[in-house]
Amino acid sequence: MSLSYQPLDQYRRRWMFNHHELPVPEQDQPFIKPLTQKSAMDVWNRWVSNKNVAPDEFAKGDWAARSSTWHQSDEWQAAWDSDDHELPELVSGFVDWTEDTVVFFCYEKYDVIETTWGCFKRHWKCFLFNDNEPLLISSQNRQAVWFHQDGMCDIGLRG
Repeated sequence: MSLSYQPLDQYRRRWMFNHHELPVPEQDQPFIKPLTQKSAMDVWNRWVSNKNVAPDEFAKGDWAARSSTWHQSDEWQAAWDSDDHELPELVSGFVDWTEDTVVFFCYEKYDVIETTWGCFKRHWKCFLFNDNEPLLISSQNRQAVWFHQDGMCDIGLRG
């Protein structure tokens, strides 16, 4: 699958990565690659859902809607609110990807960002300025993390 990207400075949510409290340093910005709407749709249809547009619409047939997908839950909000920049322990302990593993942070069908696991770990708080039920997935690995608006997250294996 060939993907196309939009420049970060043209991304509608670029403010999340330039926020005065958590700016992404210049050397990491090239690793934050918002997909064009068509490429986002291709990623979403292939690895998330070919039926529904947003996580709050997941239904029967979507791997994320199956309770068997999700193994554990934990709170991410407390870690996000802290001065510590580390991912919640449950997430970092579950995901064993290499630093250069390509990951997709999926807000909804037409809004997906490609980055590396290393970049995501360093700047996960920026990605979660928009916490409207996003999913973190890798096309090469089955582990998935679903961040919920209530400050909780689920970890599991996508189908």
